[in-house]
Amino acid sequence: MGISLAKGQKVDLTKGNPGLTKVVVGLGWDVNKYDGGVDFDLDASCFLLDATGKCGADTDFIFYNNAKHTSGAVEHTGDNRTGEGEGDDEQVSVNLSTVPATVDKIAFVITIHDGEARGQNFGQVSNSFVRIMNEETNEELIRYDLGEDFSIETAVVVGELYRHAGEWKFAAVGSGYQGGLASLVRDYGLDV
Repeated sequence: MGISLAKGQKVDLTKGNPGLTKVVVGLGWDVNKYDGGVDFDLDASCFLLDATGKCGADTDFIFYNNAKHTSGAVEHTGDNRTGEGEGDDEQVSVNLSTVPATVDKIAFVITIHDGEARGQNFGQVSNSFVRIMNEETNEELIRYDLGEDFSIETAVVVGELYRHAGEWKFAAVGSGYQGGLASLVRDYGLDV
């Protein structure tokens, strides 16, 4: 059993796990009873950020339509359009040893596809979590359960992997956004 975090907590990832280079970031969620006549599609994605907290290029935004970073260090493994089933709904593989030196932080987000247009928000989502596993052993190292703190938000930054003093750490963020993916893309320095 890994370390369970609360919102705002930070933990060493590589310092306490010597030799760890490949991790899988699993994101999951459930949709509460919803009868809006349209599908409820949540998407996991991530942004590779420089020291200013911005993406250096469009290729630093990893999601189902740009599944692999040009460095090969970060790869989204596929889009789950229903969120049904147990465990992770979507996963991102990260090779910490090959993340470009210009990347200081990787922000992991969950967004609701067309959330505003469909009248959907994170108040209708439960059991959201992010977890980090050792890719080689499948051992869960870190888990952050987001709780039910959201209402009108259509995007959530769930957590961040970041470099500090030559090691990788993880921060449980849990910050909600209105404006969906478009607002996050702009905040991270990219054009919509």
